[in-house]
This record gives sequence, C-alpha cells and structure tokens, in this order.
Amino acid sequence: MTDFAYARSLMAASLAFHIIFAVVGMGMPVLMVIAEGRWLRTRDPVFLELTQRWARGTAILFAVGAASGTVLSFELGLLWPRFMEFAGSIIGMPFSLEGFAFFTEAIFLGLHLYGWNRIGPVAHWWCGVVVAVSGFASAAFVVTANAWMNAPTGFRLEAGRLVDVDPLAAMAGPASGQQIVHMVLAAYIATGIAVASVHAFFLLRDASSAFHRRAFRIAFGLAAVCAPLQLVSGDGIARMAARLQPAKFAALEAHYETRAAAPVIIGGIPDDSAMTVRGAIEIPGLLSVMVGRSRDTEVVGLADIPRDLWPNTRVVHLAFDLMVACGVALCLLALWWFSLVLRRRPPEDSGLFLRASLFAGPLGFLAIEAGWVVTEVGRQPWVIQGVMRTADAVTPMTGLAVPFTAFMVLYVVLAVVLVFALRDQFLERETAAGRPDNVPAG
Repeated sequence: MTDFAYARSLMAASLAFHIIFAVVGMGMPVLMVIAEGRWLRTRDPVFLELTQRWARGTAILFAVGAASGTVLSFELGLLWPRFMEFAGSIIGMPFSLEGFAFFTEAIFLGLHLYGWNRIGPVAHWWCGVVVAVSGFASAAFVVTANAWMNAPTGFRLEAGRLVDVDPLAAMAGPASGQQIVHMVLAAYIATGIAVASVHAFFLLRDASSAFHRRAFRIAFGLAAVCAPLQLVSGDGIARMAARLQPAKFAALEAHYETRAAAPVIIGGIPDDSAMTVRGAIEIPGLLSVMVGRSRDTEVVGLADIPRDLWPNTRVVHLAFDLMVACGVALCLLALWWFSLVLRRRPPEDSGLFLRASLFAGPLGFLAIEAGWVVTEVGRQPWVIQGVMRTADAVTPMTGLAVPFTAFMVLYVVLAVVLVFALRDQFLERETAAGRPDNVPAG
C-alpha cells in the first residue's frame, strides 16, 4: 500500500469506528428521556430502573466515543494538513460549535448520572433533554461540515485560495438540511432497533419480564416511527445527489448511459470497462421518475463524465444496494410493528416478531456504515467537490503504516473494553432480577 492508501484507509477505519458512538450519542439520550418521562407520569419503578440502566450504558459508550473522536481530531491534522490549511476558515466554525455541543452533552450527562436525589425530578429530566438536544446539535454541526464538502458554497476561489469566506452561508449550504435530517433519523432508527434487539433476546428467555417489555416497546417504537420518515428523506437525498453530484449519483445507481426513461438497477456487479452491470434487476423508467418525477427526465450517466472523475463504481453501487436493502427490511419490520399495535396485539407477545427484531439488530448500523461509504467514496476523487482533490490534501509525510497499525490496535483495545463493560451491565441487571427480592444491584 502507498502512504496515500494508508491515509485513506486509516481515516475510513476511524470514521467507521467513531460513527457508531456518534449515533448512539444521539439515540440513547432520546430513549432515556422517554423512559424518565414515563416514570414522571406513572411513578412506575420499572421506568426508573430503565432510565438508570440506559444512562449508565450511555455513559460507557460516550466515553469510548470521546476517545475515538479525539483520535479523529489528531488524524485531521496528521493526515490531511493541506485540507485543513485550505478549508480551515470554513470548517473551523462547525467544528468549534460541535466541540461546544459535545462539552454541553458531557456536563449534563454527568448531572443526569449523579443528580439522582440531588436535584428535583423534573429538573433531572430536563438534564436528560439537554443531553439529547446536545447530541443532536453535535451531530448536526459535523454533518454541515461534510455537507459543505459535498456541495461547497460561501466563498470565492481566487488564485487557489478561499476568499470572501462566509462560514454561516457555508454551513447553510444546499446539502446541509437534507444530510442532517437523514443522519439524525438514521441514528434514531439504528439505536432504537439495536437496543430493541437486546431486550428481544431477554424477552425470548423470559416473556414476563416487565423491565424488558417496557424497554423493547420504547426502543422499537422510536425506530418504527422514524423508519417511514427515512424513506422520504432518502428520496430527497438521492435527488439532491443527482443535481449536485452527478458522478456520485451515476455510480450509486450503476448508471452508465445518459438517457431519459432511465431504469433503476438493483444488485448486479458493475463492469466499468464494458459499461454494463452483470446480473442486475432493472425496473424500466423508475430512475427518471425518482429524479424528475417523469419518465422523460434525462439522467446523466458516467459515460458523459470524464473518466478521471469517476468514483469506484463497484464499491459505491454495492454499498448503496446494501444500505437500501437494510432500510427496506427495517421499514417492513416497522410496518409489522404498526399492524400489531393497531390490532391491539402487543408486539412483545409475538415470538416470531421478537426473533425478527433480534436478527434485525445490526441492520441500522450496517445501513449507516454503507451510507457513509456511498457518501465518501462516491465523492472521490474530490475531498471538496469540484474544488480540491483528495490526493492534493494528503500529508507529504511518509511511513504512514506506523500510525495506521497503532490506531488499529487502539480501536481493537477500545472495542474489547467496550464489550466487557456493556456485558457487565447486562449481566448485573439479569443477576439482580434473579434474586429472591428482585431488587436491582446498585
């Protein structure tokens, strides 16, 4: 591997690792707030225990996310100094605001964890609300930086330098709103379904557990509400990509020929040399309808884009198909949930639904990882769309195999520590539930 490949691989691995904790940092506080709100209304001690357990798990995940986020901050300067020098005047503001939101989240998470019996119940609940809002804001500010990289605005380019910079206009660029909504919904779905799958596992062992029944209902309910909304958001993101990033859109759809009545291509293996897709399923005219709401809409194909501006078609197309497949599966599961609820049949009483929820647990995170592959690989060879190439942004430093290896070891250690810490949390609760007095430990 070249140093350039090591730099890209390290950044990709770091983002793939960190995004899990960023997502949980958005989703778990929402579950905490819902559970504590239910406790305030009903005074049911199960909701109180649920809030406390979820808060402890959130704290563990937050700590690991803080560590991996710190690594990412170092990597931006270590691996991409030319990008930081070139774009610092624009991305500095969203990154600074993200840091402010992160510290706010940390402070109020501490108050939430250690404020029991020290502040009033309603004030304590509001601490959780601030944690949830701060998690949302933190993600939103980072996403605006990425959205600017996909659709740069708020500046003029003069002699290879950014001039007349307006950071606020850059943050409010044409891709920002769509990307924020898409990311936040994805976070709520992924967190909700992952948490629900854990409680589904325990419900399959003990269907009478009030703790796991309430936890499953809250977690899956959040995912079920957000899943259909994500379909609408995904449609908007796709049409935006077709307008602002035609090469990315053509690659994710494996669309080679510019034409009207363009088909949607599902599956298959793209072959750039022959400009065909082997083994694919085609739905005639649907791509044009999706892009322009008419079969007569002309969709730009890769054949009309210079070859050196093509992303890796095979990687982008397969990642896109994986993301869509996971999303469709979760939407179908959400429809199943709603059908059971509307028929007044508790979903947690259905062994078949619980098993489906258990196996669906990883799908939300898998869709997010695949979606970020589409976003980042699909933008290549640009680090800033149409402005700066990735190869021009990388560090001139050699020997990047060393930091690559070191950081990979760090991520493995963090992952192992996380697994054991969360395992202890689950086992502690189940051991406590099995005691004669059924009093939770701690």
